[in-house]
Amino acid sequence: MSEESIGCGGYCQKCKKVHSLGVGGQAKLKALELIQTLDDLQTISFSEPSLSKFSTDYLFGNARGQMFGVLECRDNNNVPVFLKAFSCQYNGEWLIDDWCEPCLDVNRFDDAVDLVDDKIKALGEKIQIETDDKKLTELKATRKEISQKHMKAIHSLYRLNNFRGETASIFEAFAYSRGIPTGTGDCCAPKLLNYAAQQNLQPVSISEFYYGKENKSGKRQHKQFYTSCLEKCEPILGFILCGAEK
Repeated sequence: MSEESIGCGGYCQKCKKVHSLGVGGQAKLKALELIQTLDDLQTISFSEPSLSKFSTDYLFGNARGQMFGVLECRDNNNVPVFLKAFSCQYNGEWLIDDWCEPCLDVNRFDDAVDLVDDKIKALGEKIQIETDDKKLTELKATRKEISQKHMKAIHSLYRLNNFRGETASIFEAFAYSRGIPTGTGDCCAPKLLNYAAQQNLQPVSISEFYYGKENKSGKRQHKQFYTSCLEKCEPILGFILCGAEK
């Protein structure tokens, strides 16, 4: 499989192999149809299009655009099944009808964020008014320590499934020794494949595109197609894709 034909993939440290999934196929066609639907309805809430919270206007404001993805699968009867996902949260929401669920427990995530955000906010307010250099350094160090522990606690909420029927934490699935970036597990490909593995669906092809105002670096442009990211996706996709080969 050439690099241009790979939609996502990564090294699986469990079986010591690289696993990948191709782009194009019916996934690309369905992704183009999804783009047209977003253009026409101007919302991602297809069942309740009047909900302003899910308007695509959100993607053209200060929040900028997001990645969207379509996964082509086959069920046990070889019937085509198409899944779709958006990256991260959409305007603060994880769960929207007809879109794949995240790889974490949403309620536990919300509780963890609410608990720590108040502490970090309070420290931030103290830092803004502190004039003593020594105390300022201590406050910043405390905030950094709390943030690092918080991120580790957030990562512990994720459970990743593969096509061998195995489940792993992000710590177990992450293929490299470097630190795990914020947002790992929240991109389209991990969401799509994790859900497909849970539902015993066979992945066939994947297609991901960016929709909305270009990102700050300019590397993501409206309606353009991209492979899964190297920083956050590749290190865990090897595990998730393990067992998906026909």
